[in-house]
Amino acid sequence: MSTPADVLAAPAEPATPRSEAAGRADFSRIRYAQCWEDADILLEALDVKPGDVCLSIGSAGDNALSLLARRPERVVVVDLNPSQLACLELRVAAYAELDHAGLLELIGSRPSDRRPALYARCRRRLSARARGIWDAQPAEIAAGIGGAGKFERYFATFRERVLPWVHPRRRIERLLRGGTPDECRAFYADEWDTWRWQVMFRLFFSRFVMGRLGRDPSFFRYVEGHVAERLLARSRHALTELDPAGNPYMQWILTGRHGTALPFALRAENFEAIRDNLDRLEWRCEPLEGYLDTVDPGTFGAFNLSDIFEYISAGNYHRLLGQLVRSGRGGARLAYWNTLAERRRPESMAHCLRSLDALSRSLHARDKAFFYCAFVVEEIVPAGDRPQPGRTP
Repeated sequence: MSTPADVLAAPAEPATPRSEAAGRADFSRIRYAQCWEDADILLEALDVKPGDVCLSIGSAGDNALSLLARRPERVVVVDLNPSQLACLELRVAAYAELDHAGLLELIGSRPSDRRPALYARCRRRLSARARGIWDAQPAEIAAGIGGAGKFERYFATFRERVLPWVHPRRRIERLLRGGTPDECRAFYADEWDTWRWQVMFRLFFSRFVMGRLGRDPSFFRYVEGHVAERLLARSRHALTELDPAGNPYMQWILTGRHGTALPFALRAENFEAIRDNLDRLEWRCEPLEGYLDTVDPGTFGAFNLSDIFEYISAGNYHRLLGQLVRSGRGGARLAYWNTLAERRRPESMAHCLRSLDALSRSLHARDKAFFYCAFVVEEIVPAGDRPQPGRTP
């Protein structure tokens, strides 16, 4: 197989930031070494078909790679942060160079003492920039690249230094064995939801601590209300209404690996489909707003937008939505998460962007990446179905 440098668009040099988020946050480090967004509900929301051209925010690359399993014509990945694109590049190289077991070992999903050797096999397929980023992190490679981000280190601090004061290992193991909803609810009420758990959670997942250790403080600029209380309610939902035994995100948070469940991109049944379509992937290191200015109208059939909108003002969000609608074809879907700041298309855009509220609520109820307060799915109205100026719809 050709190396990614042979078949994929080379990452562009970072452009002058046009986005609001780029002007406030530090994008010089790996923030997320995994994609903490559930690809299962993303793929159902976007309903990608062969021949579609997809646009995806990079993050760590897992969900962009998941789109390849649906065999679209092309997936274009855009991210401001070269370190996040280095995460994507290393994953692409791993799919191309390793078998499925080696991929899981390199990520850290499974125990391994050969991760440096696995990285060495992948290294030749990386761009010079990505090699420089990963060569400088031998300890992170040896521990598993899925733990190399600031967000993952935040969870590691929780897991190693805080959680042992609240729950013993045997109780954590029992939680992760899961069960029926009634069994999970009873276990949560009788054994898990102690006063120590509630106090610890409200402190460790407060706006202040999360901003210092987990996310950039600027990401809370547009957040209102009690952060920890919302997250506590969402964690209760995940631990009682969803089976922890099937939740890879919960398993990583509590154990530092994937146990009985894997995210979509890491499952054995999806490995070959992703590897066979790596040549349909390209990535660009630039602001999304600037990239959208360069594409033809009607280019994209699906948009994976992560949770980027809550980092910008409502006005900038609306302007960016307008760019996305212009760049998408009729019927194309947009999918994005709200972590803490509410973002949904304004009523002024109802003529060109349709809210799929029932689908959004249904998928959000099954979201295994449980800390999001909403999952939003919207659909571009075909130009021929939009009200004409001067006419009553």
